[in-house]
Amino acid sequence: EQSDWGRSRTMRIQSLRSKNPAVILSVSSTVAPMVQRFAGKGPAPRLTIKGNTSTPTAQQAPVFNITPEVANAFLKNSGKSYESLKASIDNTSEPQTQTVQANFTTSFSPKVTDVKAVNVLGFMEGTDLKDEILVFSAHYDHIGLNPAGPDFVNNGADDDGSGTTGIIEIARAFTTAKKDGKGPRRSILFLGNVGEEEGLLGSQWYTDNPVFPLSKTITDLNIDMIGRIDPAHAANPDYCYLIGSDKLSTELHKISEETNALYTKLKIDYKYNDPNDPEQIYYRSDHYNFAKHNVPIIFYFNGMHEDYHKPGDEVSKIDFGMLVKRAQLVFYTGWELANRDKRPVVDVTTPAPRRR
Repeated sequence: EQSDWGRSRTMRIQSLRSKNPAVILSVSSTVAPMVQRFAGKGPAPRLTIKGNTSTPTAQQAPVFNITPEVANAFLKNSGKSYESLKASIDNTSEPQTQTVQANFTTSFSPKVTDVKAVNVLGFMEGTDLKDEILVFSAHYDHIGLNPAGPDFVNNGADDDGSGTTGIIEIARAFTTAKKDGKGPRRSILFLGNVGEEEGLLGSQWYTDNPVFPLSKTITDLNIDMIGRIDPAHAANPDYCYLIGSDKLSTELHKISEETNALYTKLKIDYKYNDPNDPEQIYYRSDHYNFAKHNVPIIFYFNGMHEDYHKPGDEVSKIDFGMLVKRAQLVFYTGWELANRDKRPVVDVTTPAPRRR
């Protein structure tokens, strides 16, 4: 069975980029029909924040998609072929290395266009502790079109339609409580981020240009994919992955555990919280930009599935019962954080930054 890493081209590219290559050549039999179908339209643009040359996307090795025929042209004098190397990888589950000498020339004319995109913010003022802010975040962008397949619209129902609808319902619950005279003591920011899929751009922009001081921001509860069941939990879907609850504050982790035990009673899986986990999920969603500024975070996640970053991520496959229960976990945790006397204490050293 393929691992999450094996199923995800994005993860493989990220792993290769961590080795600082000059260029990455990605071999696929779908390249030729993709070029034919979208001839003249070019690839999707790469986005970054205007004027910011330090973002990871500005420093990443470019990826060129090539056909197996082009790969074999590179390998011509090596005695190997693309097919034989691929077969060795499939049979051994080990990477194959082959040194080749080849020259090739490519040219393109980059075009820079300004694109306006917005984060969506909703704000609820608190009462006696209104100067302190609790953030609920999710991203509302997705990855766009997939030229290689007949169904070329990537719907993003789970990633991250589930998180976006989750914070809308959490906002609805807080609004109902406030109308009943039981509003939160701390102020609440509901943050819909844009550009997460392009390198956490929306949350980077917010944390670099915060509407409310980060020194007064007590926690970010980030929701990214809470509407599906991953293969590891198919037999027992009453679960949620939590990442980051103990990275900056042991107190926040304790609050999270106690809240779940009291209310939702989900199985909390910390697989992706392991600093040695190869997926490095902690660094890959919007909460990380808050963590970089020493704001405690919790990331709520349902794990990877076969439709991750594919057109199959459709609303028909959402498990609405589990989406609701996970959103309730986020709400109850947020309710406790918004109304307790003291904010969570930051008592853990920030983990070393990683490239997304």
